[in-house]
Amino acid sequence: MRCPCGCGRTIELLVIPEATPRWDFSVDNKGRPSLSPSVWLQKGCHSHFWLRNGRVEWCD
Repeated sequence: MRCPCGCGRTIELLVIPEATPRWDFSVDNKGRPSLSPSVWLQKGCHSHFWLRNGRVEWCD
């Protein structure tokens, strides 16, 4: 996915059960994706956000 801050960075998240760290990915009945836990980029733009029901929720 592309970073939602607009910096253009491609974010790759591991969703396979064997991976560490790993994110859980789900899609609701309207086709909206969610990720858990939050995504926190330690380098570059330092974005920290949740993806819930297809919406980006920024962390303070």
